[in-house]
Amino acid sequence: MNLTTQKRLAASILKVGVNRVWIDPEEIEEVSRAITRDSVRQLIDQGIIKAKPETGISSYRSKKIKQQKAKGRRKGRGSIKGAKKARNPKKKVWMRTIRALRGELKDMRDADQIDPTTYRKLYKMAKGGAFKSKSYMKSYARDHELLK
Repeated sequence: MNLTTQKRLAASILKVGVNRVWIDPEEIEEVSRAITRDSVRQLIDQGIIKAKPETGISSYRSKKIKQQKAKGRRKGRGSIKGAKKARNPKKKVWMRTIRALRGELKDMRDADQIDPTTYRKLYKMAKGGAFKSKSYMKSYARDHELLK
């Protein structure tokens, strides 16, 4: 039996989609006789036609993947999307480097390893991108005899 009209009417009354309308399989003949909105509404009141519950999307898998990523899994080459610079932007790399260099310079100055003039010189060089790491900067200062 074709119950599309009844399903459409029930969906509009229940304010759900047509696919969420449930019709009792044992009462199909009675439902097929209902052709008005009022008769469909009575069937809904009797419980012959109901709205199925909304189906949610389980977050189990995504949570599991998140836990694995927290442990450091799933980070191989195949999982990487985007270029190296997209995942680790130039600006962030620069900020990380320059902050480390400036911190080291301040420590060296406070520990009286370098005088203020040398500090200023090395600071400017660091800003200009002369050193790629703290160890490079220290070796430069050692090689050029800038340490006290």
